[in-house]
Amino acid sequence: MKKIFSTRYTDNGVSFALLLLRLALGGLMIPHGVQKLMKFGQWSATFSDPFHIGHSTSLVLVIFAELFCAAFIVLGLMTRLACIPLIVAMSVALFHAHKGQIFGDGEHAALYLAGFVALLFTGPGKVSMDRLIGK
Repeated sequence: MKKIFSTRYTDNGVSFALLLLRLALGGLMIPHGVQKLMKFGQWSATFSDPFHIGHSTSLVLVIFAELFCAAFIVLGLMTRLACIPLIVAMSVALFHAHKGQIFGDGEHAALYLAGFVALLFTGPGKVSMDRLIGK
């Protein structure tokens, strides 16, 4: 019982927590990307275009972030780099699509955003492809 209330941490504990965070964030994000990919034809003409680069281009970039970058995060491959498109996508989702309603419709986007920012700062941890290939 004493260990539960301890403020000490171990490197293995932090690496396990980062693995769980990567698996949860990436694994839960991938279905969003798959859904957008499957509905590409329906959504490409009307998808949100906050940067004025075209509806289809915006949708392709979001699919790239939510599907491919999320998969890289699950694997722990180029984790910090893969977080950047997801941070942009979740920021747009939160502040453009959900108009900054952190405690309303934008709650999920805010949670994803916080998690991806945390991973950007911490990196993937010991249990990752980045660690295996020596990055």
